[in-house]
Amino acid sequence: MPAARAPDRDGRLADWLVHIQRLHPRSIDLTLDRARRVAARLGLEAPGVRIAVAGTNGKGSSVAFLESVYRAAGYRTAAYTSPHLVRYNERVRVNGAPAPDRELKEAFRRVESARAGVPLTYFEFGTLAALEVFRRHDLDVSILEVGMGGRLDAVNIVDNDAALITEIGLDHQRWLGDTLKDIAREKAGIARAGRPVIASGRRAAPGLRGVCERRGCEFRQLEEGFDYEIHDAHWRFAAPGLVAGRACRDLDLPLPRAGRHQVQNAAGAVAVVERLRARLPVAATALERGIRDAPLPGRCQVLEGRPRMILDVSHNAGGIEALASFLAATPCAGATHGVFSMLDDKDVDAAVRGIARRVDCWYVAPLDSERAAAAPRIRAAIGRAAAAPVAECEDLGAAFERAAARAGERDRIVVFGSFLAVGDIMGCLGIDPYPRPSRCLPPNGS
Repeated sequence: MPAARAPDRDGRLADWLVHIQRLHPRSIDLTLDRARRVAARLGLEAPGVRIAVAGTNGKGSSVAFLESVYRAAGYRTAAYTSPHLVRYNERVRVNGAPAPDRELKEAFRRVESARAGVPLTYFEFGTLAALEVFRRHDLDVSILEVGMGGRLDAVNIVDNDAALITEIGLDHQRWLGDTLKDIAREKAGIARAGRPVIASGRRAAPGLRGVCERRGCEFRQLEEGFDYEIHDAHWRFAAPGLVAGRACRDLDLPLPRAGRHQVQNAAGAVAVVERLRARLPVAATALERGIRDAPLPGRCQVLEGRPRMILDVSHNAGGIEALASFLAATPCAGATHGVFSMLDDKDVDAAVRGIARRVDCWYVAPLDSERAAAAPRIRAAIGRAAAAPVAECEDLGAAFERAAARAGERDRIVVFGSFLAVGDIMGCLGIDPYPRPSRCLPPNGS
């Protein structure tokens, strides 16, 4: 079979995305050697202070809090996340704004030229392209979200200055292992000797501390090195054991816009900011502004109107448990209509069981993906968990339209189960997940 031909200079970004998807090998040895080889040819390294974020749930939210706080403090930021909701550009952000098509296409072209036949996965190609975009900007801090795992994830080619590991749960067992200990070991692969690792999980994953300490890391766990208390309209961050020999600030901070359950992710981000304060000073006012204004698209995102709509990308049992808690804490006067779908490699039964009590009627359809779970499988899972009515639809757009037609003014519609599901409905509604950000404040130090 002839080699796939890359788009020319006039090609569209969509052409490049098709190209790198076609390059993705069906089976490939799980190492970082290929990505490191191409990165070395390009001379790539993330600019500024480098923060890596891994975990099962809360990674994207934690990146958003870090990005927002550092921007509020006047720093020039890079952020790399995945997957995207509506446009690929969302994955590569500079100073809060998605990279324009021209920069991404040029980065893809440079990676394609440098790889010279080296096979790269879709994520590896995209990670290298993101670093290529970032290197061409004058930036102070790079915040990089691990796609899956940590030890063998392409983001781990970057030598980070600090690592944040969020709540760890069972997900991607096919690649990461069947136990929390196995998964924690993979996540801990981003830890670096002599550098801080902040663990923001409320339930400490077995083995995580041991791996980090054997590597010679400075390990700090929620409820030990730092903690928080939630009050009516604010939350308090305290870190008596975060930095040896130095007292950290006690901070009163505003609740995040996506709900109280996001305080845990915000606390992990604040712990990173506090630990790095000697290198990147951040005033308390910038922390307050950054936490309050952090954009969290698709994370319990409420669209006011009649009926009210809630968009949430939760796609595993832990994430759906958080969504269920949010729905319980914000009840509506009428019924809750759930527009729901998942990928086939997810535990659909566990997800449905976690939220069945909060959904009065369901609208299901397959996602637009080769990995989509079939609608009959989703319907059967709902039938095992609840007696609620289920409408099986042709696609997510049709499912949403049916829910909107049936929902009354006092009802609410909740779209959840996958980034693809939320992104699909955002596209239908014309929602831009990352509208043009406001200007950074001048640096205001500590």
